[in-house]
Amino acid sequence: MKLVHVYLNFPGTAEAAFRFYETVFGTTIVGIQTYGNTPFVGQVPEAVRDKIMNIQLPITPGVHLMASDSVPGFGPELSVGNNFSIVVVADDRAEADRVFGALSSVGEVTMPIANAPWGPYFGMCRDKFGIHWMVSLDHPV
Repeated sequence: MKLVHVYLNFPGTAEAAFRFYETVFGTTIVGIQTYGNTPFVGQVPEAVRDKIMNIQLPITPGVHLMASDSVPGFGPELSVGNNFSIVVVADDRAEADRVFGALSSVGEVTMPIANAPWGPYFGMCRDKFGIHWMVSLDHPV
């Protein structure tokens, strides 16, 4: 396994939360992307284009906090229990497929693992214990 991260979902306050976390951890945001700055911008309502699709803050070299704003029409409605995911960044496609298959085999696939519109090989699922997972590579396959 290459990396494991924590992914948080916010009700429109992701950037404010991460600006706060920068001060807490003494690190700097390394990536921020809004829904309006994506290849599928045409599918995004104007009212949410400034919301965060992905933001990333390193805590240590191997542990990052990542997050997005929950936007209607892009994933489930935000609630306690689905407001975080564990992210597994695999070493290769075989490992990504194996981990994703094992986690989702007696759970639920919420986004099949495939090349995502924004780039990397990526999938989301909920395991049989109700834990949300994201499995990816750093690149498409």
